[in-house]
Amino acid sequence: MPERRQPSQALSEGWGRALVFAYGLFAVAATGRSAVQLGMEPDKAPLAYSLSLLAAVLYLVATTCLLLGGSTGWRVAGIAVTIELLGVLSVGMLSYVATDLFPDKTVWSHFGQGYGFLPLVLPVAGLAWLRHTSPGRTDEAGNAGAA
Repeated sequence: MPERRQPSQALSEGWGRALVFAYGLFAVAATGRSAVQLGMEPDKAPLAYSLSLLAAVLYLVATTCLLLGGSTGWRVAGIAVTIELLGVLSVGMLSYVATDLFPDKTVWSHFGQGYGFLPLVLPVAGLAWLRHTSPGRTDEAGNAGAA
């Protein structure tokens, strides 16, 4: 039985590079959008804008953790991406059923419709990559981490 090892230090290799790019792009976009919205009209949709800022923070954490790699980076990225998925699902649903809470568009509203639904796809891809690079995962040759 192969021994369990630490995840690959390079979570940003292979498909991880695309995730780092996407998360970095969304970190910038969500930060900019939420900063403008909170700065210009904070009373218009404070919950929606605050959740958009939370999305920006989660995107930044995921980007950083994917770049840093290692077991701590893998674990923290997993937590951030899971919260992100729960956020986009919750906000996406609420933006349809409780429209008064989301009178203006945000990153996660309508499941990320304004961003081509990428905010919905990104955490699923992130979780799939983290599962692929899991510390307990081994390939056919008995190597741990990314294959």
